[in-house]
This record gives sequence, C-alpha cells and structure tokens, in this order.
Amino acid sequence: MKIAILGTRGIPNNYGGAEQNAELLSKYFCNMGHEVVVYSPDDHPYDKPNYGAVSIRRIFCHEHLFKIAGTFLYDMLCMLDVRSKNYDIILQLGYVPAAAFFFLKSSRYILVTNMDGLEWKRSKWNRVLQMFAKYCETTAARRSDGLIADNLAIRDHLQQMYGVYSRYISYGAEIVKLGEPQLLQQYQLSERKYYCLIARLEPENNIEIILDGYLQSGSEMDFIVIGNTTTPHAIQLQRKYTGQPRIRFLGGIYNYKNLSHLRGFARLYFHGHSVGGTNPSLIEAMASGAYIAAHNNPFNQTVLGDNAKYFSDISDVSQIIQNYSDTDRELITAANYTVIENEHRWEDLARKHLNYFSELMTAKTAK
Repeated sequence: MKIAILGTRGIPNNYGGAEQNAELLSKYFCNMGHEVVVYSPDDHPYDKPNYGAVSIRRIFCHEHLFKIAGTFLYDMLCMLDVRSKNYDIILQLGYVPAAAFFFLKSSRYILVTNMDGLEWKRSKWNRVLQMFAKYCETTAARRSDGLIADNLAIRDHLQQMYGVYSRYISYGAEIVKLGEPQLLQQYQLSERKYYCLIARLEPENNIEIILDGYLQSGSEMDFIVIGNTTTPHAIQLQRKYTGQPRIRFLGGIYNYKNLSHLRGFARLYFHGHSVGGTNPSLIEAMASGAYIAAHNNPFNQTVLGDNAKYFSDISDVSQIIQNYSDTDRELITAANYTVIENEHRWEDLARKHLNYFSELMTAKTAK
C-alpha cells in the first residue's frame, strides 16, 4: 500500500502525541513493506527528504508567522497535494481544521480519520472556535471513508452522535524499564522525591486543580511541570505560582528516555486531561512504570480501569498525596505494564491499522 499521513507538525516528533503517533506508525508501516509519506510543515527543523525509510513531504505553513491562519493554509494545501498523488490510503490524524477541506478529497484514495478527542470542548477556544470544531467533527464523521477511535468512549460518542462505525485502535508505547536514576541529576531531582505532570498547559488539563491540591497537601517535595510555557494559560500559571519555589516549570522536554524516567521516578505522576480521547502521554506514563493519579472522566477510566488513583477536585489531589502508599504503587505499576504489553504495543497497533486499511480497500473494490 501507498500511505500518506497528514495532520501533524511533522516528524521526527518535537511537538506532541499526534507527531509521536505518526513517527512510530510510519516506521512500522515501512518495516511491514509499505510505502509511507508523512506530510510536514516546511518550517520543521528536520529538513531531510527521508526519515529512515519514511518519505517526508514538506508543505508551506509558517505557523510561527501566520498563527492559526498558517494551520488552515497548511491543511488545505495538504488536501490539495494528495489529490495529485497516487496514494491508496490517506491517514488524517485529527480533524481540526483539516475537515473543513474534506470537500477537496478525491475518490481515488481512501480517507481514514483518527478522530482524536472532543476538540469542541476545549475551554482554551472561544465560542466561535468551539462551534467550528464541532462542525469539523461532524464533517469528518460524515465525509471520511473510515474512522478510527483511539478510545472506547470516543467510539461510543461517534456511534451515539452520528450513527457511524469507527474502528477502535489505541495509541502505543514502548515499555521503559527504569535503570538510570542519575538522569534526574540534571533536573536537580531525586527518585520518588518529587511530583510530576506532563501536558500542554491549557485549562482543560486541570493543572490549577492539581497544583492547588499539591499546595493544600502541605508536601515539601518539588512539583515539576513539563510543557510549553509560552501559551497564554501557561504564562498565567507561571504568574500565579511565582511565589511557590517548589513548583518548577521546566518547559517542553521531547527526549523520550528522559521523559520516561521523569515520569517513572516521580513519587506520583498527575494526568489532568479531560476532553479525550486517549492521550499519548498517559499511555507513555503507564509504560514507564509511573504511579498515576488521573482526572476522573470516562476517557481516562477506559484506559486505566482500576490501575490509578482518581481525582475530581483540589481536595482529592491533596488526599492522594497525603495517602501515598508504596504497596499501592507496586500493584498499580505492575498491572499497567501488563496492559501495555497486551494492548498497546506499536507493532500490534500498526498491524491493526493495516488490517483496517485492507478491509476498506477490499470493500471499495467490491462496490
């Protein structure tokens, strides 16, 4: 098969979950004998034409100059470009704003959309943008040739809202066995003597609830916050906690080994994402042996089940910190390792994608 992957800020990953998904899936697709092209903005720092066996197709964007207009332009140009190529499958990761240009799709290829989360619920967006995101979700659900849901709650939402079938395929992760606590030294940290969260610093990720709960707990251990510190909400958070020297904003860190050790060696790892579906950083935390405290919502529950502590408010966070248990930690981390091995191996997930693509191609040929 000839497969093109759209909807990311390019590979190698230097941004987030969709990019990690594209990087790892494309690698395994190539390993399994398929031809893969990943579309990338032309201002991505990696400027070679190939990343391993994966071809890179650079498209004009300059988001740093044009902001959201650059994102719209990028997605439109990607959809126009694939029309002129001979792809079998277009895998679109996410639907905002790409779905606004799905009317440009060609019948020559099969468009498969990974529906990601409920983008229209993101509180960082104003009412107009939320309405636009809802329109994009509706368009993607109705115009795509195939849908992938990365979370069972998202699959149920698509069925109930639009009456459409989506194939459940989650995100993957590679098991990391922790063995190098000296990596913590560069961050002035010690094993199990700090708390950690890794996220985009946006309101829907409940970072204030987590940090206020930490302060309420009275803990004297450091709390490290990892994520881009230049967004408006991130700047607001840094101002709010300026007088709290134990709350440390480290900025974005993209080295997977370092991130895994920071998660796994933390006393508790907090995951505040609330608008679904399956966030890649949660799967990666499970794979690193992190002791996870997660926001109490259906998206996190379908991933973690009983293998986490859950919080809904500041008081919950405080009590989780105060009631820390090494015994609970060992049980939960061992159970999560088993879940990763059984359900989230990248090679298995790549094969599930390819099987779904083959089914769609067979159905199209049969028409």
